[in-house]
Amino acid sequence: MKSKTRALLATVLLGTCAAPVAAQDTGRPVLAEATVAPERIILNLTADTAHEMAVTWRSAPGHAGKVQYARATVGPDFTKSALTIEAVTDDATIAVEEDPAFRAAYHSAVLRELEPDTVYAYRVGDGARWSEWFQFRTASEEARPFRFIYLGDMQNDVLSQASRTLRMAFRTAGDAAFTIHAGDLINHHNADREWGEWFAAGGFLYAQSPQMPTPGNHEYGKDEAARAGSSVTSQWRRQFTLPENGPNGVPEARETHWYTDYQGLRLISVDSPQLVRNTEARASTIAWLDRLLAKNPNRWTVIFLHFPLFSSDPDRDNPEVRSALKPLIDKYKVDLVLQGHDHSYARGAIGQDGPAPDDAGATYVVSVAGPKMYEVADLPWARKTAARTQAFQVISVDGGTLTYRAYAANGDPLDAVTLSKP
Repeated sequence: MKSKTRALLATVLLGTCAAPVAAQDTGRPVLAEATVAPERIILNLTADTAHEMAVTWRSAPGHAGKVQYARATVGPDFTKSALTIEAVTDDATIAVEEDPAFRAAYHSAVLRELEPDTVYAYRVGDGARWSEWFQFRTASEEARPFRFIYLGDMQNDVLSQASRTLRMAFRTAGDAAFTIHAGDLINHHNADREWGEWFAAGGFLYAQSPQMPTPGNHEYGKDEAARAGSSVTSQWRRQFTLPENGPNGVPEARETHWYTDYQGLRLISVDSPQLVRNTEARASTIAWLDRLLAKNPNRWTVIFLHFPLFSSDPDRDNPEVRSALKPLIDKYKVDLVLQGHDHSYARGAIGQDGPAPDDAGATYVVSVAGPKMYEVADLPWARKTAARTQAFQVISVDGGTLTYRAYAANGDPLDAVTLSKP
């Protein structure tokens, strides 16, 4: 669907979040139908963060998508100069866990030719029913200070318990430029009720601050026809509009392997389920990553993925991920490797020869935002560990200094480290 947006000079969409879904007395979940009003509105960064912004939402089937947007003003007069454009609409019938013939209209757009470091207001709808006006700021073309949020797996009890972690993150860093999610956003890849919980957990925050996810194993379902033996949920590309700049020859990783640059930082999503399971495409993926790291004009580099290179759980290991990525991480001196999957907290530096002092090797982190917890091993590489701790992280970038801070879900400080680079 996202490839269609290239045909548009400018396109934007918006919507409100679906209400959480209750259960019937039988215990079987109730499927919330898509509404005529725009819902599940979310922003995503594109590959051109200074001049573009992507927006996606859904509505009831049979409804078109339109976007109105304008440069924000101090008063209400921006509405007089707002442009109205058509969104790309996928009026789809898809198999979800609750209904094999679920129908909804998924709308997607990319606003283009925007001014750098500028606040824009936008709303989405069908021309008769509109969302409220939201605002976002484009990136600067220069390396200026900013910060972003990093969340591990939300996955379970997303609305009832994982939401507090996300919301406390925004209370702590409300000016965050974007949020990254290290996979397993939900538990059952095709459960629409769980996706409804994920969107309800973020609410209007998703519509005003770009969310940048990488898939985890729980976003994948079995698919015997796929080279990896599994495919990312059909809702992934319908619900997100992510950069389409992954490795050539790996179409199954479109919008899962991707990268973007933001004010002096290169952010790279590695689709670890594809990396592990799709052995035919692994060499292409490694070559793609090698090129991104070799020709990187940014001072700072962050890779994020779901399966950790170094686990925090004593019974879990990912040798395929480690053997594929660590040589490149060491060769090009990647700064941060942010991970999920293992449902505990660990942070430490690892260099070419093993555990290292901070700033002497890449900093690896495992973290979890939701309530599902695993054991924590005795880790020779970790400077800090924590068990049974829901956490969020705020990373600040300011010239030659990158400051990493971790917080527990109640807001208590958990961990911190500062990296310096001339």
